[in-house]
Amino acid sequence: MASQHAAAPDHLPAFISGPGESDVLMWVMAIILIAAVMGIGILFLRLHTLPERIAHKSKKIQFEIVAVLGLLALFTHLHIFWVAGLLLALIDIPDFGSAFGRMAGALEKIAGIAPGRGAEGVPEDPYRQHGDKPSPQLRAAAKEK
Repeated sequence: MASQHAAAPDHLPAFISGPGESDVLMWVMAIILIAAVMGIGILFLRLHTLPERIAHKSKKIQFEIVAVLGLLALFTHLHIFWVAGLLLALIDIPDFGSAFGRMAGALEKIAGIAPGRGAEGVPEDPYRQHGDKPSPQLRAAAKEK
């Protein structure tokens, strides 16, 4: 055994390693540090995806919007996007599409049209934009009828 330095006390703590020996305390602390960093990172990401998981679990219509807000919050570090995503995930937006579909079906029934056939015979004009006059192709097709 190597002799101790004259200034060293007689009893050294257990965490002090001798010359040429492995430092056990350093390895234990390295493992604890890695585990803590991984644990905190997983906790952060789980908390960060909370709005998206809420919206997905409850099958919200606005799921994609909540997911985009979560990504914006992650990459910009602006917490308002996360809060907006959480609020949007918790709010139920009414489904107007099914109500309008039922109304359209009722109007088709009143008019004596087969269900789902109300839009037949209405020509689509891909050249017409909002507020424009009908295109020459549509006018020619209307004259032929």
